[in-house]
Amino acid sequence: MLPTLLEPITEDELIQHEFEALLGDYSKTSHRQKIDIITKAFNFANTAHRGIKRRSGEPYIMHPLAVARIVVTEIGLGSTSICSALLHDVVEDTDYTIEDIENLFGPKIAQIVDGLTKISGGVFAEKASEQAENFRKLLITMSEDIRVILIKISDRLHNMRTLGSMPLPKQYKIAGETQYIYAPLAHRLGLFQIKTELENLSFKFEHPDTYKEIETKLIVDEVSRNRFYKEFSDPIDKKLTELGYDFRLRARIKSVYSIWRKMSTRNIPFEEVYDILAERIIFKPREGMNEKEQCWMLYSAITALYKPHPERIRDWVSTPKANGYEALHVTVMGPGGRWVEVQIRSERMNDIAEQGLAAHWKYKSGEADESELDKWLKTIKELLEHPEPNAIDFMDTFKLNLFASEIFVFTPKGEIKTIAQGATALDFAYSVHSDLGNHCIGAKVNHKLVPLSYKLNSGDQIEILTSKKQVPQIEWLDYITTAKAKTKLRTLFKKEEKVFMIEGQKRVDQALALANIAPDNENVVRLLNHFNLTQRNELYLQAGKGLLNLEEISKIVFKPKSQNVFVKYLKRPFGGSSENTKAVSPVVPEVKIDRKKSIKLTEENAGKTYTLAECCRPIPGDDVLGYVNEAEMVIVHKRQCPVAAKLKSSYGERIVSVDWATHKVQSFVEILEIKGIDRKGVLIQILKVISEGYGVNINKMSIETNDGIFSGKFFIYVHDTEDINNLCRNIIKIKEINSVQRVQE
Repeated sequence: MLPTLLEPITEDELIQHEFEALLGDYSKTSHRQKIDIITKAFNFANTAHRGIKRRSGEPYIMHPLAVARIVVTEIGLGSTSICSALLHDVVEDTDYTIEDIENLFGPKIAQIVDGLTKISGGVFAEKASEQAENFRKLLITMSEDIRVILIKISDRLHNMRTLGSMPLPKQYKIAGETQYIYAPLAHRLGLFQIKTELENLSFKFEHPDTYKEIETKLIVDEVSRNRFYKEFSDPIDKKLTELGYDFRLRARIKSVYSIWRKMSTRNIPFEEVYDILAERIIFKPREGMNEKEQCWMLYSAITALYKPHPERIRDWVSTPKANGYEALHVTVMGPGGRWVEVQIRSERMNDIAEQGLAAHWKYKSGEADESELDKWLKTIKELLEHPEPNAIDFMDTFKLNLFASEIFVFTPKGEIKTIAQGATALDFAYSVHSDLGNHCIGAKVNHKLVPLSYKLNSGDQIEILTSKKQVPQIEWLDYITTAKAKTKLRTLFKKEEKVFMIEGQKRVDQALALANIAPDNENVVRLLNHFNLTQRNELYLQAGKGLLNLEEISKIVFKPKSQNVFVKYLKRPFGGSSENTKAVSPVVPEVKIDRKKSIKLTEENAGKTYTLAECCRPIPGDDVLGYVNEAEMVIVHKRQCPVAAKLKSSYGERIVSVDWATHKVQSFVEILEIKGIDRKGVLIQILKVISEGYGVNINKMSIETNDGIFSGKFFIYVHDTEDINNLCRNIIKIKEINSVQRVQE
């Protein structure tokens, strides 16, 4: 019991109360109650962390306790995992060793703690060169004992829940890493609630204003949403009760992040996101009948009440998703002409949907019952055989296996195979066997000849055609989409690239020596700038292939810059680079960036200390962050930029906080997409709002009309996001206009 509010709460009382809450959570599970070893682990961890505080000011032991509670309540793991969660930071942060853990708690807990220690401090270390290896360690430990990654995801979830106490650059790094790798991992492992919360929290810290705006709209919409839900669900409740089902109904509300993602990808306002609400039916199976039959019986009962959408039926009961998810989804026309998705699940299916892998294994019928998840874990080991040396490439390859939706295809003999949506005939060949992929010359899909690049559809029957004379071609990388195929091909091509790189380094060093220029870091950076490259290996590879002119580098690259050229460069207020990931300045700054302070983005510093990324072209008012490249130049990206997501995940120590401090001097070209009814004079009204109402200049425009509907793109000069928002608000007031959105090409 906690003391009354009048009595001060000591740290020991707070810690003890949290531990008792953990034991309370554990007592509610069906696990064999091993209270003694959990208490022993808690006392050991509490003593080891005594006196250490978190950045928030609370005792450090509160973090392992919180992680242990997530492990037991939200994932459903048992005593071994609870003990490992309590001990997960002991070896990393104190003088105790893995041997101490093994002596006190046995080899299994020690193995899990060792796996967690290897990947401590986030997925990645501070040095970029170590990142791929650390990520590889994570995957190795995951394939050895899946509990390592389940506890790591729990650790990340608690870190995200308490992220507000961290400085902004750390928030961006951790949120970006979470969005980029941990949320997809949770998705693949079937932890849908945790995946949703991780995405939501990442979005909340990266776009606080937008998050608050959507959250407010959800609150305002709550009364009408509840009224509609009651009107929709009451007939279902009555019907299923009459049929004698043991069931419960739940309303599922779309997360803030999911709503924003839909608004962004489809360029629609909040009011046009119609699937915010869904109905979930969870039933207790009747004896003597299988769950699949009962799902379809419930489907029949619901579609007797509401008309189904013929193209929106998702049958994951007959063929579950690769992460173990099973359910029958149908979208029906509800009251007032509103489409509503209904998700039908048994209690077992619901447990798997909410607790993922742990629940899936709990329900397994026998050792021979290999799920798609088990198969996926095997592919992890295959990826580890030849990991990408570059951290970002390695993560990209791995991520192909995470969020991809699955389709089902058939072999010539009628066997069903699962493969990622968007996979090609060549992907399928490599999924069967490497040799089949390496010698593939084409395929027959549904008995018709197709090229290697043919994208497969669910239900296709595919036969691979081969030739012993065929060898892999470099352009094949453009034909494949799956991680396995990319890994196999890149491994082959890397052997060839290494030879070119060794030769290229010799050529670069010889060229510098002939010009009496030292091969130090600053001079190599200048070479990278000149050739618009980002990494030394790229420089050596292209030099080895003879693609670079190194003969006159002393005259071209290292010639003295005249004062006029330098002044001309400084007068370019917002110069961006053509290189997306690590744009660099033509001048190597002498001052090192202070990464602990927020960088002010002023007109005076543009081109000197920072430049705007070409990949996402941010403007004043956008949510942005900075990336410090090798030349100590800050590259400014939108926080939601895909390139920035990779940088946050793989080069987190280079991420800095940046703030707009610009005045309305510089103009940027932005694109407004306007759609509406094609009436006489509507274009004149739009132009009047743009040019007369706000004095905004138009760079160019393109308009298409089709059967009385028009769609136009207007390229306009603006100073910041405030200009765009004001324009959108006023253009949408025109009667014939249906939507106005800022888009990016």
